[in-house]
Amino acid sequence: MTFVLLLAGLTAIRPLRRAGRGGARDLFAGLGFIRRSPVFLAAITLDLFAVLFGGAVALLPIFAKDVLEVGPTGLGMLRAAPALGALVTALIVARGVTWARPGLLLLLVVAGFGLATIGFGLSRNIVLSLACLFLTGAFDSISMVIRDTLAQMITPDHLRGRVAAVEHTFVGFSNELGAFESGATAALFGPIVSVVGGGIGTIVVVLVVALAWPALARIGPLHTLAPAEEPEPVPARS
Repeated sequence: MTFVLLLAGLTAIRPLRRAGRGGARDLFAGLGFIRRSPVFLAAITLDLFAVLFGGAVALLPIFAKDVLEVGPTGLGMLRAAPALGALVTALIVARGVTWARPGLLLLLVVAGFGLATIGFGLSRNIVLSLACLFLTGAFDSISMVIRDTLAQMITPDHLRGRVAAVEHTFVGFSNELGAFESGATAALFGPIVSVVGGGIGTIVVVLVVALAWPALARIGPLHTLAPAEEPEPVPARS
C-alpha cells in the first residue's frame, strides 16, 4: 500500500508521439544498440557467462546431501546464504555508495564471484561454504546494480524499453542454461569439478572481457554518464 501511495506522487511524463507505424527495424533496435555500445556489451557479456558458468546454486541439494552431509536444514541454510549476501550488500549500496571506476569494479566483483564459487566447490566445512555463498550473493548484487544503472544511464529514452527487454531475456536465458550446464557437467564429472570448473570459467571470462573491451574499465562514475547519441528511428512509410 505504501508503495502504491508513493507512486501516486510521481509526475507522469508522456512519451513523444511518433508519426507512422514501427517496422522490423524497430523490433531489433535494442539488439542493435547493445551491439554498437562496447561498454554495455561487455557488461552484459560478463553477466551472461558468469551466471552460465557459476551456477552452483543448482547443485546445492547434492552438496548438502553427499558433500557437506548437512541434511535438509543445512540445505535451507545454503539456499538462504546468497540471498542474505545480496540483501546486506543492497542495504549498504542503498545508503549512497558511489564508485569512481564502476567498470573496473564490475570486473573485480565478477572475478570475486568466480573465486567464491571455487571456494564453495572445494569446501568441506559448512561455515566456509555459507561464507562463500554469502559472497557470491554480495558480488552478484553489486554487479547487477552497476549493470542495470549503466544501462539506464547510456541508453537513449526511445530505446530504453527495448534494451531492457533484451537484457532481461539474456539474463533469464543464462540462469536457466546455467542450471542445465551445472547439472550436465556434474553428471559427467561430479559436482565438485562442475562447481570449481565453473568458477574458473567465470574468471577466464573476466580476463577475456577485460582484454576485448578495455573501455569498460575506464568509465567514470555512473552518475556522470550520458545517453549515447542515437538517431530516432525513421518511421515506416504507410
